[in-house]
Formats: sequence, C-alpha cells, structure tokens
Amino acid sequence: MEAQLASRLGLIAGNPDQKLRADEYRSVLADVIAAASVELCKQFVDHMLLDIVPLVISRALLMTFAAEVGKMPADVHKATAAYALEKLQPRVVSFEDSAIKLREDLASALEREEEWAKAAHTLAGIDLDTGTRNLDPIYKLSKHIKIAMLFLEDDDPVNAEVYIKKASALISLCKDPAQELQYKTCYARVLDAKRRFVDAALRYYELSCAGARVQQIDNDDMENALNQAITCTILAAAGPQRSRMLATIYKDERAERLDVYPFVERVYLERILRREEVEKFAQTLRPHQRATLPDGSTVLQRAVMQHNLLAASKLYNNISLQELGSLLGVTPDKAEGMAADMILEGRLVGLVDQVDGSIRFDDQQEALHLWDTQIQGACNKLNDIISI
Repeated sequence: MEAQLASRLGLIAGNPDQKLRADEYRSVLADVIAAASVELCKQFVDHMLLDIVPLVISRALLMTFAAEVGKMPADVHKATAAYALEKLQPRVVSFEDSAIKLREDLASALEREEEWAKAAHTLAGIDLDTGTRNLDPIYKLSKHIKIAMLFLEDDDPVNAEVYIKKASALISLCKDPAQELQYKTCYARVLDAKRRFVDAALRYYELSCAGARVQQIDNDDMENALNQAITCTILAAAGPQRSRMLATIYKDERAERLDVYPFVERVYLERILRREEVEKFAQTLRPHQRATLPDGSTVLQRAVMQHNLLAASKLYNNISLQELGSLLGVTPDKAEGMAADMILEGRLVGLVDQVDGSIRFDDQQEALHLWDTQIQGACNKLNDIISI
C-alpha cells in the first residue's frame, strides 16, 4: 500500500498541468483519509512538503488534510497530527493555518482523554503573540483562557497564571458575557491555587453574585462559587481584609442555607475553633488547599492558629506563652513567633513580654508609646534650658 501510494504521488508530481495535479492530489488525499493509516498519512505529508510540489497546492491540500485528520480514530489522529506538526514546524510561516487547525483538534482530542498538560502545551504552540497573521484579539483571548484552564486541570498554577495574565490584557475587548465568566472563573482558580486566598475569595464571591447579570450561570454554579469564596476566606491569613470578607459573607442570606454556615458563624464571631469542627471543615478542601507549608503545618492549620490567636486576644487581656501554646496546639516558641509576626504586620494588637513569657493584648503599648513621647519631650526641653 505504501509503495503504491509512493508510485501514485511520483506520477502526479511529474504532471506538467498544475490544475490536473491538484485534482489528482485531492483524490489521493481522499483515499489516504479513508484508509485511516498513520504511515500513509505520514507519507502524504512528507510528499506535500517537497520542493517539487508548488506551495499554492501544498498549502491548500495540507489545510484540507488538517481539517479531515481529526475525523480519524483517536490513536491514528494523535499520531498523525503530532507527526505533521513536527514536519510543519520548520516551515510554519507558510503553513500557519494548517498548523493551527492541527493543534486545535489535537488539543481537543488530548483533553477528552484528560491529558491536560499535553493539551495545554499543544495549544500553547500556536504563536498568538508574534505570528505573521493578524489574529482576532477575541480569538487570542479565548485561547489564552483555554490554555490557562488546561494547566489548572493539570495542577500547574504557575503556567496557568502566565496565560491568564495574557488574557487580562485582552478582556476589556470582550463583549461576550459567557467568555467573561470563563475568564473570571479561571482567574479565581489561579488565585486560589497560588494561595492568594483573600483575592480568590473576592473573585469567587463576585461570581456567586453574577447570576442576575449572566444567564449562563445556574443556581448550583452560584452556590459552588459561594462555597469556594467561604473556603478561601477561612484559609486566608487573619487580618482586616479577611474580616471584611467574612462580614460580607456572613451577612449574605444565601450563606445561611449552606452546610458550612455554622462554621462560618463561629469564625465571624471570633470564637475559638475546636478540633472536631476544623477536621469536619478540612474534609471539604481541595487537594491544593491541603498543602503542607515549610514549617510542617497545613494551610488550614495555619489559618486556624491565627484565627484562634485573634480570638484569644478578645477573651484575654494577657496570657502566658505556655498557655497560648496549649490553646493553639503548638509549642510556646511557635506561638510567640506567630504572635510576633502578626503584631509586626499590624494584624494583631498586642505586646510580647519575653521577660515574663507572656503576651498582653490590651492597648498598653499605646500608653507606653505616649510615655516615651512625653519623656522625649521633657528631655528636649531640658536640653534647650541647658543650651541657654
């Protein structure tokens, strides 16, 4: 069969009538597609890229080939498309349309088989930024979003962020609500995967409120977005931003219908969270939200410790580091370090007394600051008198 095809292609190439050659090549292509043979497809592609085949003919035929190869069985399609793309790459400027079509169909096939990384890299091979053609910005936007979503499915937020940022530069041109929704969903997931939980919570919450404006969102999707907003808010580092987001969610009537609402209520009211409550909430987390941090704790454990530290500051005027460590379930040294970090970052009002081994949560540091200011003022006045 391969020898027969080689003979046919050789005879056609020697025909001086270009129109007749094109018609005969189309006939050969139809037979190759019908045979659904990887080797025959490879042979046809190799011949089309020979110098003896005029560019006007090879370009048209390879475009037809790219459109038809996706209709073959999956294994034949993937092998053939991968080979064709490899051969077209050195001359991709001449066959850009064919290469794009091959990549789009191959990426779709890989996506159906859940080969997310391969699908993403295949689509990323399309030169959307410096191609010779002037591609439609909306087309480029859709591809950037698609690539980002594929990388997210492969748990690769780093590459996903690269492409969603490219999409961000084009989203202002988009007039399609469905595509805007897809972009916002993808961006929220990127922020979530990068552990920028406060930003992710805000994006998810916006999505949960978008149902009135975008008909493509059903109630289940909005409820899921609200659940994700709650999860990200609870996982966020304790502080004013998290508190504002918690207040927004707590006052949302829709949150009261969710199973997680009692836990949200305890967090909002700054109650100390019990182990069994935390373990129940942990079961709802996604794999990346259960990641272990460099200090050996999980994201949730860190968030709960910071929350309980803030809650303790509302219950106590002062507490020993030993007791605080027991309350947080960590060593006194770790409790001291966490408290010191939160105080330095302005997320906790207090003063660590290393001599007494305790933490004061009242506003005594303000009085001390005032006392220091008064002493400094007295010293300055005394210095002025001496100078006279």
